[in-house]
Amino acid sequence: MEPQLQHDVTDSVATITISHPAKRNAMTAAMWRALPGLLGSLAADAGVRALVLTGAEGTFCAGADISTLRESPQEAQRLAVAAEEALAAFPKPTLAAVRGHCVGGGSQLAAACDLRFAEEGALFGVTPAKLGVVYPASSTRRLVALVGPATTKYLLFSGELIDAARALRTGLVDELLPRGELDKRVAEFARILVSRSQLTQAAAKEFAGGRTDRDAHWDGQARGSGDTAEGVAAFLERRRPRFTWTTSG
Repeated sequence: MEPQLQHDVTDSVATITISHPAKRNAMTAAMWRALPGLLGSLAADAGVRALVLTGAEGTFCAGADISTLRESPQEAQRLAVAAEEALAAFPKPTLAAVRGHCVGGGSQLAAACDLRFAEEGALFGVTPAKLGVVYPASSTRRLVALVGPATTKYLLFSGELIDAARALRTGLVDELLPRGELDKRVAEFARILVSRSQLTQAAAKEFAGGRTDRDAHWDGQARGSGDTAEGVAAFLERRRPRFTWTTSG
C-alpha cells in the first residue's frame, strides 16, 4: 500500500488516518506536504465539528521517514513544522488516538492536537538527539506547555521512549485506555465534542493557546450567536441544546 493520509467524515467527526504500515506509519515528504491542505479543506467544511488523528494497523506514527532526512534534513523539518502548525491551528477540537509507537514527528503531531487519548502499550518519544537534529523552537515550546521543562529536557536530551502510564503522569496523555477500548472511548468522546457549543470551544482554544486579548471579540460573538440563550433554555427545559454558531461566525 502506498504511503497516504486517509480521511473520512462520519456524524460530524473527521478522521485522518496516517497510513504507511511498512514503516510504522512514518511520514514521507509527500504526506507532510498533503496534511495542511487536507486540514484546510476539513476546516472549511461546516459539517465537520471535531477531528480525530490516528494511525493505521496498530500504531500511530513512528516519525519522519528517515530516507527523507538523508536527502534534505532542513526541508524535511520545514515540512514537518508546517504540518504541525496547521494541525495546531485547526479551528475545531482535535484529538489524537494513539496506540503503538508515537515517536519523533508522530509526537509532534500528537502534541499539536488539543487532546491525546492512548491505549495501554503505547510508546512515546522525541528522538532528534539520536539523529543529531535540532528540534524546532516552536515544537519545543509546545512540548514544554504540555509536560513542563523537566520532562521536555528528559525526552529531548535522551531520545528515550516512555510508556503510556508515564505519558499520562506527565500530561502528555489525557486519558489512558485498556487494550481494545480506545476506539470506543474516542468515538464516545467525539460525540460529546460535536454536541457542545462551537462558540465555547473556539474561544477556549484561542485563549488556551495564549491569545488573551480578544475578550471583546468573543463577547460580541456570544451576544450575537444565540448560543447562550439556547443553552440556558435547553437546560431549563431538560433537552439537548441546538447550538448554531460555527467557526465561520
